[in-house]
Amino acid sequence: MSLDPQTLNPVPPTIRVLAQYAKSAKFESSDGAQVSGMEQAPKIELGVDLQSNNVSNDKNVFETVLKLFGRAHHDDKTVFEVDLAYAGVFDLTGAAPEHVEPILMIDCPQLLFPFARRVIAELTREGGFPPLLVDPIDFNALYRDQLNKSQSGA
Repeated sequence: MSLDPQTLNPVPPTIRVLAQYAKSAKFESSDGAQVSGMEQAPKIELGVDLQSNNVSNDKNVFETVLKLFGRAHHDDKTVFEVDLAYAGVFDLTGAAPEHVEPILMIDCPQLLFPFARRVIAELTREGGFPPLLVDPIDFNALYRDQLNKSQSGA
């Protein structure tokens, strides 16, 4: 965080979204036609992964990729699988080096999440199923868990 030279107050870092896009998307349902007769809803397993890296000679420009993946299954049969890698390119101005990683792994995914959620819902709906509405994700808790795992050597 830098200081405003006129007031000597801290100036918070700014996050500018330069681009956002679906990096990859996949929907697969090999037995979709046989699912319509099921008496109970399939079980849904969801996962999330985050990646971030510098993508420019400009040290302030980063890409964060939010990966969402889901699998619906009934007993031992997979009903459908959906995978999405949704990316954003961000310009971080005024961020202290120790704040860059938390911004990239908490704030940037929070900005991407509503768009990725909509894509997942559309993919499942277009696949002939009710839209899969992914619950909000606490990226702060996810980041803290990752930090704790890496510090404990797990």
